[in-house]
Amino acid sequence: MDDVIGMNMKQLRLRVKLRTVDTASRIGVAESSVRNWEKGRTIPTLSIDKTAALCLLYQCSIAELDLAVRESIARADRDVDLELGEQIDIE
Repeated sequence: MDDVIGMNMKQLRLRVKLRTVDTASRIGVAESSVRNWEKGRTIPTLSIDKTAALCLLYQCSIAELDLAVRESIARADRDVDLELGEQIDIE
């Protein structure tokens, strides 16, 4: 499982060859929730059993899932910073 270090939520999903709709239906959430997690817009607020199901589905530990959530958020923050920087350069 140590090959998941540094991965974001989308990379975890793609590593196990799932679509967002597959993940959503298997853990019982909306597909938009999965997309929002991957884009770092929101964090998974799941019950213990759904968190466990997500870890099993993505073949990762809860610590690795936590790191992936943090990486997704950090990536979204970097994207926003880049957008803001580009807007400032234009003006």
